[in-house]
Amino acid sequence: MSSAAAAPLVRTALPGWHRNLTVPQFTVITGLLVILLGTALLATPLCSSSSVGLWEALFTATSALTVTGLSIIDIGRDLTGVGQLVLAVLILIGGLGLMAITTFLQGFVQRGASLRRRLDRGRTLDEFGVGGIGRTFRGIALTAALVILAGAGLLYAFGLTDIDDGRERLWAALFHSISAYNNAGFSLWSDSLVSYRSNGVVNLVIMALILLGGLGWRVTNDLWIHRSRPRLRRLSLHTRLVLRTSAVLVLVGALGLLLTEHLSPGGVISGYGWLERFQTVLFQSVTARTAGFSTIPLSLEQLSDSGLLLIMALMFVGASPGGTGGGIKTTTLAALMAATRSTLRGQEDVVIRDRRIDDKVVLRAVAITLSSLLFVLLMALLLELEPAQSSGGGASLADVSFLEMLFTCISAFATVGLDVGVTAGLSRLGQSVLLVGMFVGRLGILLLLSAFWETLRAGRPPRHNRIGYPREDLYV
Repeated sequence: MSSAAAAPLVRTALPGWHRNLTVPQFTVITGLLVILLGTALLATPLCSSSSVGLWEALFTATSALTVTGLSIIDIGRDLTGVGQLVLAVLILIGGLGLMAITTFLQGFVQRGASLRRRLDRGRTLDEFGVGGIGRTFRGIALTAALVILAGAGLLYAFGLTDIDDGRERLWAALFHSISAYNNAGFSLWSDSLVSYRSNGVVNLVIMALILLGGLGWRVTNDLWIHRSRPRLRRLSLHTRLVLRTSAVLVLVGALGLLLTEHLSPGGVISGYGWLERFQTVLFQSVTARTAGFSTIPLSLEQLSDSGLLLIMALMFVGASPGGTGGGIKTTTLAALMAATRSTLRGQEDVVIRDRRIDDKVVLRAVAITLSSLLFVLLMALLLELEPAQSSGGGASLADVSFLEMLFTCISAFATVGLDVGVTAGLSRLGQSVLLVGMFVGRLGILLLLSAFWETLRAGRPPRHNRIGYPREDLYV
């Protein structure tokens, strides 16, 4: 058959294929295509040195799109200026635009789709907490641009003053502002921000960018609308819950790290003054909320086991819905805590601040937490099967503890990027586990499971369960 004769058949078959894609399926496909494009660009000589092959480019592109920050290359040394620019664009796409781009593309290729399908697309988009296109996305982009530029300006003028070259300082300020606001954790320096541990401006600006990016569009928009003091009481329950939970987690994390590392003999902060100690633990508590920057070396030799365990808990919770970070989200934790409190009080409904929470929300919180925990444990199990030698010239993995393996898995799944020296020493099979974990963690495990389930049921008629089942007690 000639190509001219085959073209009408392709055009006839293609619409039936893409019109039936759901939001989860379309999101997965879009994410994979962006990763492949980023890989192809980063692997070129224009973007990287000869030490960066296709695998290194793939891992870096995935880490950037999922705004994780785990890396098996030295960003400042192995990537050229163009490569660093490509990396920054991937971070922006992953932090702000992936869901919006997905929705735009789906709306473009599914023109003529039924009203029910378009409503389902909008409902699913809102459910995964990223925002839509049009006016909403313009608001998201404008807010991000203003915050990133303000952060870069502060870093350039008052923070990174040790960099003499003006262009180098400007790019460093802009790159780290983009990375911080999108909770990516990528740095142009191999030691992250360790050399700026005592720099108050750098610490405060980076922490502010991380927190603003992690709050989510709904919260920042609500705060802007009700920015006058008399209107603070009119904030939505979601906004108040996110702010309160985030503040509690940051303070508990900072005080907990201060306690564990103060009691730990020869700890990493033992030689600091009290002001520098609190600044250091506060930064680590904030950055553990899926940002990935570090002002202290992270290892079992530097931090106590209890300190690492506390950071793991903060990483697992992560940021807030619609934010640029990962994790199970602050509202998920709040819903679970409220359900526990209602159970202890003997209440039939879950109540938060005199508002009854729908049972579907609580069930979703349980599903997210349980599936995330099982997935992280599966990742750790697979990493434990790694051969006891390094594949990348690093230290032998025979001495890597299970705590370090679990720390790395949570860091990848929650898209944090904090590393205790395990990632670069893994074989490609082990790094593949982290790569999949980053992708699943960023898009959301329920979204991925939904896409997988809908793919398995492709071509089958939808199930409408109208059967009511009798109730029976289950003792737990």
